[in-house]
Amino acid sequence: MLDALLRYMRPVAATFFALLALLTPDNRLFLERDAALSAISSRGFIEVATRNTPTTYYEGRHGPTGFEYELVQQFAAMLGVSLTVDSQGNIDDVLDAVRDGRADFGAANLALDPIEPGILYSRPIMAMQPLVIHGPDIATPETPQDLLGLKIAVIKNSGTSRALRALQEKFPKLSWQETDELEVTDLIEMVEKGELDAAVVYAHQFKINRLFFPDVERGFALGKPQSLVWAFPKSNGVALLQAANRLIARMQHNGKLRALIDQYFGHDNYLEYVGASIFIRHTQKRLPKYEDAFKKAARRTGFDWKLLAALGYQESHWKPRATSPTGVRGLMMLTNATAGEVGVSNRLDPEQSIRGGATYLKHVKGRLQEEITEPDRTWMALAAYNVGLGHLYDAQKIAEMRGGDPYSWADVRKALPLLQKRKWYSQVRHGYARGGEPVIYVRNIRRYYEILKYVDRSRRQFHQLGKSDDTFPQTPFNTVPPVL
Repeated sequence: MLDALLRYMRPVAATFFALLALLTPDNRLFLERDAALSAISSRGFIEVATRNTPTTYYEGRHGPTGFEYELVQQFAAMLGVSLTVDSQGNIDDVLDAVRDGRADFGAANLALDPIEPGILYSRPIMAMQPLVIHGPDIATPETPQDLLGLKIAVIKNSGTSRALRALQEKFPKLSWQETDELEVTDLIEMVEKGELDAAVVYAHQFKINRLFFPDVERGFALGKPQSLVWAFPKSNGVALLQAANRLIARMQHNGKLRALIDQYFGHDNYLEYVGASIFIRHTQKRLPKYEDAFKKAARRTGFDWKLLAALGYQESHWKPRATSPTGVRGLMMLTNATAGEVGVSNRLDPEQSIRGGATYLKHVKGRLQEEITEPDRTWMALAAYNVGLGHLYDAQKIAEMRGGDPYSWADVRKALPLLQKRKWYSQVRHGYARGGEPVIYVRNIRRYYEILKYVDRSRRQFHQLGKSDDTFPQTPFNTVPPVL
């Protein structure tokens, strides 16, 4: 029986290999690319090389997040596999990991570079406009010629230097530095401190970081936009690349890609302080609807209701149907996961949201070290509500590494922004974080809290005079006690 089977199979095999020899290179590639996708399907996961940056991938307060992280998650889901993230140090490392086959593809704010050896690029995902930014001590550069003689830096292989190289043909004296040791936030900080006169970054990168560096200003758009793309190993054929292109095309067609871009890069930062006079108007128009809910949540959790109200205002401006750019919802801005943890079935119900937010804040506060005393314990709990406990622990470690007190808000407050600097976040467990954000977040809440205490005290004094809330004056309170 076996001999008969072998006699039957020999001519079949010979015919197969004869046909294979006649295949064109493109057809042979078809077989190879089927094998590449089959390998991913067989092992059950796809591995992406990326970078730990605010525009790509980082750990947010409710887990991994980032514009490209969300996209690659959808790619993995389309392929029916799980996602493995390999965070690299710089763009060269990402491309090397892809080229060498240590990652299936790369997604790391990569700009299309047709001459990059060993790499195939996806169709464009979004346009990235190079932007000149400058410090406060120089005149605003308005033309390329204004860049001559300035100390300028860019991130190596990010694509921003191409516009400078194009200019160099016309202005041979134009010079700049390229670095792979720093990230965009480092460059912006160096511009603010005067260590650089200017830098060239992408407009979307500057937009999401501008609040942390208020003295850095826009100059002008430099050259044509670059295309953000994903990188694939040329040696693996084109099946995976084609699958990625189908996902990108579909999301472009149905509007989901535009919505995701707007979600991450289309909004002004919600941390902007509204000012005392606007806030007081909101205490008179919006707060009365929710004051009882804040007081009820305060009795359950032991917080001052005015602190909870200040937190709610920072999160949503007391708008029960608010939705953040990252998808958290409700007056206290809870994720689905957090809402489930604290027993909230409807995030848009203001009473449920307030109760859930207060419960979650109490939970976070309870997980802080016993050595942290009040009021620092409350400020650190608020910071963790914003950035996540893991990043707060990392900031405490950095504070200690710098000779500070990890249980002091004053020292941890100084350490949190360092989570935006590769030198520091590479040394701690949870990596990059928008560390300047919780500092501003807590400062804003403390300002709102001080105003609420002032208003509440004034109202009680007003009541002691036998007057009703209907005649309570529209207080023009324009000074806020200093809060750090």
